Amino acid sequence: MTELDIIIPVYNEGDNIIPTLESFRRHLRTPARILICYDFEEDTTLAALRQHDLSPLTIVPVRNLGRGAQAAVLTGFGQATAPAIVVIPADDDYNAPILDQMVAKFEQGCEIVTASRFIPGGCMEGCPWLKGTLVRLAAFLLYHLAGLPTHDPTSGFRLFSRRLIQSIPIESTMGFVYSIELLVKAHRLGWKIGEVPAQWHERQRGQSRFRVMAWLPAYLRWFFYALATRFLGRGPETVHLKPA
Repeated sequence: MTELDIIIPVYNEGDNIIPTLESFRRHLRTPARILICYDFEEDTTLAALRQHDLSPLTIVPVRNLGRGAQAAVLTGFGQATAPAIVVIPADDDYNAPILDQMVAKFEQGCEIVTASRFIPGGCMEGCPWLKGTLVRLAAFLLYHLAGLPTHDPTSGFRLFSRRLIQSIPIESTMGFVYSIELLVKAHRLGWKIGEVPAQWHERQRGQSRFRVMAWLPAYLRWFFYALATRFLGRGPETVHLKPA
């Protein structure tokens, strides 16, 4: 029985996807499906998948319902059936050993498990100066000022419970902003949040789709949402859930 669905948004990741999948094959023990969410049939990722035998991994290519990073993730959410869902970048061929740890945290009752770069055992290396500064500043303020129970609130590498995905509507419309939105809403609801240490290295092949300045205003909305939870006493009743 599949216990974990792994969503990998891709855009011409032919040079990256095989090392990442090979790392899953070596390290992942949790029964899982891997959903490769792509925009177009000519994507180099699909050609790479056809050229390699990756058994016994269960790999499911999924055509996105729209274009862009968020459309890929939301398409994956719509296809996911496992109780736990992880979103991970296509070039991450070094964090597979922590996926079982993330599932263990989920089994202990966590609705979200963040892969944290800013706790002992984690790291962020090779990050451009501006992006690194903004990410670290946001992490510091949200943890120490807003009381958010994670040291790495902006990471897109995260585990979500299926219950959370089915319950909390996503208002964000761009990039990976949905991830911090779900985090701060779950915190306001009082749902359990955990974290495990993770590595992060600037990608060596291909082009990142992270657009820090373009997405900054959208991130700020949820930054202030987290502050309001703590300082304005906004409680669970202010979170609009999907109809049961």
